[in-house]
Amino acid sequence: MTAAREVEGQPTDPRLPAKLAAHPSVRAVLARRRSGDAVSPPAVIDADWLREICLAAGADDVAAVSLDHPDLADEREHAQSALPGTRTLIAMAVRMNRDNCRSPARSVANQEFHQTDEQANHAARSVTRALQDAGHRALNPSVAFPQEMDRFPGRIWVVAHKTVAVAAGLGVMGLHRNVIHPKFGNFILLATVLVDAEVSEYGQALDYNPCIDCKLCVAACPVGAISKDGAFDALACTTHNYREFMSGFTDWAQTVADSEDAADYRSRVTDSESASMWQSLTSPPGYKSGYCMAVCPGGEDVLGPYLDDRKTFMDTVLRPLQDKRETLYVLPGSHAQEYAQRRFPHKPVKEVTGGWHPPAKRSASH
Repeated sequence: MTAAREVEGQPTDPRLPAKLAAHPSVRAVLARRRSGDAVSPPAVIDADWLREICLAAGADDVAAVSLDHPDLADEREHAQSALPGTRTLIAMAVRMNRDNCRSPARSVANQEFHQTDEQANHAARSVTRALQDAGHRALNPSVAFPQEMDRFPGRIWVVAHKTVAVAAGLGVMGLHRNVIHPKFGNFILLATVLVDAEVSEYGQALDYNPCIDCKLCVAACPVGAISKDGAFDALACTTHNYREFMSGFTDWAQTVADSEDAADYRSRVTDSESASMWQSLTSPPGYKSGYCMAVCPGGEDVLGPYLDDRKTFMDTVLRPLQDKRETLYVLPGSHAQEYAQRRFPHKPVKEVTGGWHPPAKRSASH
């Protein structure tokens, strides 16, 4: 039976069953539609309005890019899976405090990373709310973690924020695989919002690279993950820098399981390593390096001190990171191991599996 009749004097939608049409919430929605008060989203989002809400939410720069952009071909399936009907990706950049990122004290640098993570997530969520209130469907994936761990070791991220930001014109990927913003340099974290509408104006890719080819990121990386010729060893980077994230935790858990007793565990893991892992389990996990970002002078707001006195810049920014005594985590027999031992002999080097495969069984006589 359809609700072709009136419900308490109010006309109803003949397509609705009578019981549904009589529900108070349904009647309220239909009444708003009849009165013209219902939200009717614009077919095209005004770019100036969008920029205003993004900046008000906490972003320092923003640009939109169509999901049909040729550089986003590999992202389309993932974006549509996350939000069916996605038409546009909104890229936002949130600035970090530079000297915090440069600090050899990892607690200072990591606090900056995680605080900016939260700011970027809050900004993206606020923009998503504003778009939703305007009648659009919108979604903001996490800026960093949490991610889709059920897919590990495959692609665990919902959207590749760096790829989107570059396509939108917020910056260019540097030698160190960080996006360099033309003004703020690489001292930014990125967020992305997916929305089911077009935008009146899209960003344009930069016609130059803010990277000045100084190679300081090459000099700063303690495991040789960045090469002067542009090659990048992602496994070396993740094995060390992400030691206290998913893969390093897996390796640590395997070590715990393989230890015969507390004394054997202590022979494998130092007290400071245990304390650091505990901290990463109770607080946001800590990055071991990030030095490539710390030393990068690219970007108009960042470049001045490097231009004024390059020696002082290297003495105050690069050298403290190079001189720091710290454990470097490498895969056995890797280029990273050879590089670390040769280039930074004062930094202890420790072989780990990186969690990529179980460690070899030790012989009973060991």
